[in-house]
Amino acid sequence: MRTDDFTSTPPLGRATAMFVGATRYRSPYSIFVLSLTWFRLVRQMRRMRGYCWHRVYWQWPFTLGTIAFFADRDAMLKFARSKHHRALMCWVTDHGTRHATGGYIRLYTADPNGYTNGVWRAEDDAMAHIDNFSPLPSEQAGPPVHRKPAR
Repeated sequence: MRTDDFTSTPPLGRATAMFVGATRYRSPYSIFVLSLTWFRLVRQMRRMRGYCWHRVYWQWPFTLGTIAFFADRDAMLKFARSKHHRALMCWVTDHGTRHATGGYIRLYTADPNGYTNGVWRAEDDAMAHIDNFSPLPSEQAGPPVHRKPAR
């Protein structure tokens, strides 16, 4: 069911802002030093208004990344200005490549519309398919979800 009412979804489903980032650290020692601040940063983030969820990912050999969801863009940007986040970003970047050799940040926002079904529908708990996929920019209407059986 297409909807713009996500009030029945878990906090992650109500989030409208997403952060994706990663840093390639210089060595295991840099990651160890990072951990001294990282746990305080996560504790602070979880307590902030608008925080919904996050996960950390790892890529060989020394890259750590984060995916985090926030209720809205303002909550995400307020976290970026927080004490521990600012301290961590300065530590990563202030000394050239001493602690890290690269990194990136991407910020995403959710479209107001999406899909829900079952217990996460605000209207009722019915499970239902949409009739048609969302159209691509080059289409007037999306194709049907259910195709006619081949003969």
